[in-house]
Amino acid sequence: MILLDTCTLIWDAIDPNKLTPKAKKAIKYSENELMICDISIWEISMLIKKNRLTVDGSPSGFIKLLLQSRNFQVQQITPEIAELSVNFGAEINNDPADRLIAATSILKNIPIITADQNLREVTILKTIW
Repeated sequence: MILLDTCTLIWDAIDPNKLTPKAKKAIKYSENELMICDISIWEISMLIKKNRLTVDGSPSGFIKLLLQSRNFQVQQITPEIAELSVNFGAEINNDPADRLIAATSILKNIPIITADQNLREVTILKTIW
């Protein structure tokens, strides 16, 4: 099982050339074991609303197609994930989505595929890029 952060999820769907060869390979070989966090669904909606991501149709329609494109397991925020995400120190930035994604990775003991330099530098996280 591997966890895709929001940018990886988007790039995998609409611009795979932005992914590194290592990231593409990890996604390909884990195709039936891909996880995303539910916060990524919210982040995609916000990106569309702020015109930072342009899609055909509605945000919900795009997200439904995205989720159907692969066999994603969508991880909901659990009490444990929420608790860990608010108890990180300065090693993880204050972005709530990054904190929830990091907490999910730690509690599920799975790596994150991420381009986010901040997350890749956190020693308590296993990352792929």
